[in-house]
Amino acid sequence: MPNLVLASTSPHRAKLLARLGLPFQQVAPAFTERLHGAEPKSLVRENTLGKARAVASARPGATVIASDQLAWFEGGAVGKPGSIQRAMEQLNRFSGHAVDFYTGVACISDGQELYACVPTRVHFRPLEEHEIQHYVERERPLDCAGSFKSEGLGIALLARIDSEDPTALIGLPLITLAGWLRPLSDACFH
Repeated sequence: MPNLVLASTSPHRAKLLARLGLPFQQVAPAFTERLHGAEPKSLVRENTLGKARAVASARPGATVIASDQLAWFEGGAVGKPGSIQRAMEQLNRFSGHAVDFYTGVACISDGQELYACVPTRVHFRPLEEHEIQHYVERERPLDCAGSFKSEGLGIALLARIDSEDPTALIGLPLITLAGWLRPLSDACFH
């Protein structure tokens, strides 16, 4: 079994990868993400591959998995709110609208690079101020792009999710990744 490394310190991504039943280590990538200056798919590709390459260069022989996600609304990137006030502002803006999320995933192994981007459109239902406040105070989504977690109470804010892979919205597209990692182990399938 190759040395599998997740180029992320995200507990959400680690929890997702653990679902595949493969042992792995988490390593923080020495890479600075870019949030502006290009269209969303290009930014996600640059950030995802940048993280993967940074860890792969420090861990020769490892199979490195990296992911990046960008929320896009009204022609611009939406970052992590970082504060309760900003989270509430973001969710107020999204009320009754659709927000696009782009989740990139990369795998580098033996000098080969695989990359995919899974788009997800999230349709927010019309939200009342008290609903937003309750949600933000309870879930504290301050480290999540777009200020919500679909794996928690955030699902109640939504009218619909359009995606080919529901795990992409949480931060790691497992359908794509499982296909890439299948040759590494029978653990996923036995």
